[in-house]
Amino acid sequence: MFVPLHDGVPLRFMRAPYVTYGLICACIVLFLVTVPLRSDAGQIAIAAGFGMIPSVLFGQAALPPELVQAPAWATLFTNVLLHASFAHLLGNMLFLWVFGDNVEDAMGHWRFLAFFFLCGLAGSLAHALMHPGSEQPLIGASGAISGVIASYLLLYPQVRIWGLAFKWIPLRIPAMYALTAWILFQIASAFLDPRGNVGWWAHLGGLAAGAALTPILIHRGVTLFGRVARG
Repeated sequence: MFVPLHDGVPLRFMRAPYVTYGLICACIVLFLVTVPLRSDAGQIAIAAGFGMIPSVLFGQAALPPELVQAPAWATLFTNVLLHASFAHLLGNMLFLWVFGDNVEDAMGHWRFLAFFFLCGLAGSLAHALMHPGSEQPLIGASGAISGVIASYLLLYPQVRIWGLAFKWIPLRIPAMYALTAWILFQIASAFLDPRGNVGWWAHLGGLAAGAALTPILIHRGVTLFGRVARG
């Protein structure tokens, strides 16, 4: 696996990626607010009430009234801002920090915000369709961030990214290689570990949405398969 740490792409169209910062802050704040509730009962209440449960979404099952926090359709979105653990949160926010600013720069603030949640929606739906009878809640921004990764790969495939291979070997390699390897890992995992605890199909749904939406949402002055960052 490759953990990204830094890229060298300057912003072109905005002073700061406020939406990326806001999404990171929202995820962190929600995680910290729910830390006091991290007992077994508290975790169940949060995940069941705001996570996306496929069987509940499709009407095959129903939550006990005391666990209902949001309508089933709304959990397609609320699950995106929740995370199960600090490691889950840290990994997702690191990817969003490294890649989100340049995708937001290429789209603009409001388009990027819509893009993020549409990718999250696509990821949630992909997971639900592949596991329609599942009673396990899906939570996490991984589907949305997978869309960001797909967009970044389309926009800056030649940019060299600093990161850690296998979590400890420092490398600086083109995004095309690092992110393509990451995507292939998601595809392989979806088929080799279909009943695991990771929502692999949510990742793939987000990737597909990100690839489809990027050409539609980027500024006219932005080209796909673009420039190499200097420095």
